[in-house]
Amino acid sequence: MFKGVIFDSDGVLVDSMSYHAKAWVKVFEDEGIDVSEEEVYEIEGSNHKGVIDIFFGKAGKEADDSIYEELLQKKRKLFMEINEAEAFDNMRECLELLHGRYKLAVASGADRKIVSSLMEKFYPDIFDVVISGEDVSNGKPDPEPYLKAVDKLGLKRDECLVVENAPLGIKSAKNAGLYCVAVATYLEAEKMSEADRVFGDHSGLTDYLKELALAKE
Repeated sequence: MFKGVIFDSDGVLVDSMSYHAKAWVKVFEDEGIDVSEEEVYEIEGSNHKGVIDIFFGKAGKEADDSIYEELLQKKRKLFMEINEAEAFDNMRECLELLHGRYKLAVASGADRKIVSSLMEKFYPDIFDVVISGEDVSNGKPDPEPYLKAVDKLGLKRDECLVVENAPLGIKSAKNAGLYCVAVATYLEAEKMSEADRVFGDHSGLTDYLKELALAKE
């Protein structure tokens, strides 16, 4: 019996990934590295250090501690300037139904300021725990983000359900030994095959979450 639900943020709770992708593309362009938005979608869930390492590595470059912070600041500024993200339809209603029936957490690869601002705007007073990419040493697909969320919720792994939308996030949840459902937001459902259950869109996901909430009545 589930007692907690842990959500990824971008692409699950908030339709924000395109703004992250555009910001990263510009950051890497300024570094002389050619990156497409699709490539950023493919590694959704990685924290900023992981994103930088991946694309610097592909370009045959190495990043150091100073470049991580510099590029994070640039990316955050760009994201805030262009961000027009909205919450997905009916997600607020679902979370209000789940709230009080389950312990709720967010485990995101995005940086703390961005995650906090999005949650405060769209889902205030909903989540018991918020884990950002800066709160862990190892980002997704490492299990650390989800294991930390489980620990902070004070639950066991078999008491927690994860909601994801990205292959690296799904792998992180499964590496943590958690049951994971996924929604195909930006990538094809076929790329979510490691999840225990896949929904083709948010309509299917929200129906599932409502059923989950009502089962606790």
